[in-house]
Amino acid sequence: MKLSDVQPQEYSQNNVRYLEKLPQDAELIKSFKDDFSAVLELYQSMPSDKLDYRYAEGKWSLKEVFQHIIDTERIFIYRCFRIARHDKTPLSGFDQDDYIWPSQADKKSLEALMEEFKAVRESSIVLLNSLNDANLKFIGIVNGNPLSARAAAFNIIGHNKWHIDIIMERYL
Repeated sequence: MKLSDVQPQEYSQNNVRYLEKLPQDAELIKSFKDDFSAVLELYQSMPSDKLDYRYAEGKWSLKEVFQHIIDTERIFIYRCFRIARHDKTPLSGFDQDDYIWPSQADKKSLEALMEEFKAVRESSIVLLNSLNDANLKFIGIVNGNPLSARAAAFNIIGHNKWHIDIIMERYL
């Protein structure tokens, strides 16, 4: 399955900025594997003194950004799962800022964050491999808007690319 298979009626304007980060020929599972390597390589290459850096007052540290990437994948893969299982219950949105402080990301080691990311990503790939194309096309309602299971999955990768670009531009 490629991003080009995802139709505009399968997602809302909230998802466009992330989906536009991906090439139209992006393949779902390959994108998850490639993104996994890219995120790990980026964080492994960072000097340890940069991990607590914030580019402005009130902005997240690089550890907090990493935790946000992990948390967002958990939320979107859960949405993907529920929608792919044809659960018609509308799903709520979430406020990303509410998740940062309780995560205590700045107190975690880089190794702990990488271990958490690996576990979440491996679980996401196993789930995606278990879903067929028909179920991935199913559309649910998230935060009052339509979202297909496959658009939710691709959103994870686009969201990560969004944050990698910000890291490269403002943190490094």
